[in-house]
Amino acid sequence: MLNRLTALPRDARDTLFLLLVIAWVLLPQVGNLPLWCSALAGAVLLWRGWLAVQARPLPGRWWLLALLAVTIAATLATHKTLLGRDAGVTLLVVLLTLKTLELRARRDAFVVFFLGFFCMLSNFFYSQSLLTAFSMLLGLLGLLTVLVNAHLPVGRPPLSQAARTAGWMALLGAPIMLVLFLLFPRLAPLWGIPSDAMTGRSGLSASMEVGTITSLALDESVAMRIRFEGEPPPQRDLYFRGPVMSSFDGREWRPPRFDTAQRFGVTASLNVLGAPVGYEVTLAPTSRPWLFVMEAAAEVPQLPGYSPTMRNDLQWMVNRPIVDLVRYKAQSYPVFKHGPQQRVPGLQEFVDLPAGFDPRTRALAQEIRNDPRNAGAGSERLVQAALDRLRTGGYTYTLEPGVYGTHTADEFWFDRKAGFCEHIASAFVVLMRAMDIPARIVTGYQGGERNSVDGYWVLRQSDAHAWAEVWQAGQGWVRVDPTSAVFPGRTGAFQRLAAPQGVVAQALGNFSPTLAAQLRATWEAVNNGWNQWILNYTQGKQLDLLKNIGFESPSWEDLSYVLLGIVVVAALLGAGWTLWDRAQHDPWLRLLARARKRLAPAGIESTHATSPRQLALLVQQKYGLERGSPGQALHDWLVRLELQRYTGASGNRLELNQLRREFDRLAWPA
Repeated sequence: MLNRLTALPRDARDTLFLLLVIAWVLLPQVGNLPLWCSALAGAVLLWRGWLAVQARPLPGRWWLLALLAVTIAATLATHKTLLGRDAGVTLLVVLLTLKTLELRARRDAFVVFFLGFFCMLSNFFYSQSLLTAFSMLLGLLGLLTVLVNAHLPVGRPPLSQAARTAGWMALLGAPIMLVLFLLFPRLAPLWGIPSDAMTGRSGLSASMEVGTITSLALDESVAMRIRFEGEPPPQRDLYFRGPVMSSFDGREWRPPRFDTAQRFGVTASLNVLGAPVGYEVTLAPTSRPWLFVMEAAAEVPQLPGYSPTMRNDLQWMVNRPIVDLVRYKAQSYPVFKHGPQQRVPGLQEFVDLPAGFDPRTRALAQEIRNDPRNAGAGSERLVQAALDRLRTGGYTYTLEPGVYGTHTADEFWFDRKAGFCEHIASAFVVLMRAMDIPARIVTGYQGGERNSVDGYWVLRQSDAHAWAEVWQAGQGWVRVDPTSAVFPGRTGAFQRLAAPQGVVAQALGNFSPTLAAQLRATWEAVNNGWNQWILNYTQGKQLDLLKNIGFESPSWEDLSYVLLGIVVVAALLGAGWTLWDRAQHDPWLRLLARARKRLAPAGIESTHATSPRQLALLVQQKYGLERGSPGQALHDWLVRLELQRYTGASGNRLELNQLRREFDRLAWPA
């Protein structure tokens, strides 16, 4: 097989290498493309490779036009548009692969190269991880190798030669890339990743249907990383607040459509006590305008480029969706009070329940209220009664509670008695409302684990959590986590229900129980370093760099001036290097020119066409060839210079260097 490949004509060999590079560039996109597009791209590349190996003719233009029309229609049917990130990337992949079917001339090859570069960049629309960057670096070197190879002369130049040239070109471009990375002004929206409003990211949603967070429980991707300033707070306080939901239709919780609570006086009224906890959050893209902060953050989180505001339910929002990795600093107070201290009309919204749902839970609420032990008790005692039922009623915490029907709270309290955090929190809040106690759902992240390599706290999607807030007279909104009553280890010791392990993880676990965890911690620490130093290189860091080099109050205009100055200096250095390189182009000619110049004062005139041997004859005619005379030395030196050039020794640089050294010792005419 290898011999057959090496025996292929150059065109076929170069085409196969180009197809291999394109496949490498497109491979990371498979998970982001529609299934039909991935299948089409693979089939077209294989077909094109078979045509190259078999030296078969390429398909006609009408075939290509028909394929193009079908794929555009499929793109429109899949994405409902031809605009936007996902539709654009799909079209780009389609155009690139179809273009390989009309790869006949160098002009077509250049089109394929540049489409390949665009496809390579589109990978970063979906992932900017270190792994993606490394794989695309290989793709870049591959495309450069193809480009260099296309410019090499006829014959069969080895691909290794083109690869070396491509690598050298990449090294030469690296300093320019570094300067642009450091100094090119990052002005939004010029500097950012295009988002697709029709597509959400993984993570929490704006609504909570019972059972949806369970899908996140098996998602081990990183949601955010936390670096605390000083000692982290106790584990029981690691609640990172996200969307707050108070509107319930029987199955789904949503934020209120209208902020009636504010109109009727249910304001944040946040009062914090004690010392704050400072920390820095590195938040993965969510395509949502939420900031996750540890309860409760009184001051505005520091997030350049965004305008964070706090809602009355203590949820921090920004003015646009977060589509890039962002980093912000915040301060939170573990001890706080918020919400009205006395019952106000606006709290009525938090006791509403849809008619016709969960009749048995309503009856349970009445039963708890009628219990003599709770006679005349306030909401605090009723909350404890509900938690006691969760602790002692045989309820279990599981990732597989089964499919819930219409009356979700009834099924949890009486039938299944099993669920994940959103089942428990939803049923608990329904029961509270049925007892006329204002309550609402809060979603976010709870727990996390400390990376032993870099010290960052890592919160994964599997740490997504739902808990309840109950209003109590004199205390305002109080956090109640009913999941901790069912499974205390979930919130007290961060015990997750283990997700199924893959084959590799199982093999590593059998070999060493801690090896897989240590490898993951190391890899995530490396990725975190990439995020902190590369992806989070913001305009603030650029201005800090200017401060370090002497600018007292730098601005982006100063940044532009510095960049422009460096570009001008680099251009001048490049021009100087080009002139120097041109002067160094042929050292033999320069040495001959020096000899011609040194003989001119003696009346030995010559032109650029005069060869060294002709000069030697002129020297012989003027000075003779007596043994030991200066004329003989000059004559012999000029003959050797001629021989070095024209007798196959021209590549012998050592001989040329020897002639150059002897030049300085010769007795040239005064």
